[in-house]
Amino acid sequence: MAPGTQRLRKPQIKMTRSDHERLSRLANALSSVNSNVADQLFTELDRARVIDDSRIAADTVRMESTLRYTTDGGEDRTVTLVFPGEADIAKGRVSLLTPIGIALIGLSAGQSMDWTTRDGRIHRLTVESVEVPAQGAHDQSNRKLQSA
Repeated sequence: MAPGTQRLRKPQIKMTRSDHERLSRLANALSSVNSNVADQLFTELDRARVIDDSRIAADTVRMESTLRYTTDGGEDRTVTLVFPGEADIAKGRVSLLTPIGIALIGLSAGQSMDWTTRDGRIHRLTVESVEVPAQGAHDQSNRKLQSA
């Protein structure tokens, strides 16, 4: 297969109803500014199985989740998935709107997914563990998103 034509493997993902609604609004707002990233996010939103917030499994990556993942390149990282304005790579706070952020949303512990770096290389990551977001983190993020 020619470089860049390899098919990405994408497992079934789950998303809370509130994350799905907020991320849909974000993708819509982003579509006129950065259509490529918006399209990637729309793709994930379209394929996600939407679940009531109270019924989502604790080991599912959602906004404000802290998780540990490994990559096919041997990297082992612990990060928190956040909205763009809250990102701080030095503190392990990864924006949802990065290629790896989009790849992580909705995965569960034990799932693996291929993702494409900004320079076009394909990598594979595996979610090793997920911590439930702190109580109120969703409410705080939602207020920040609505005020933007």
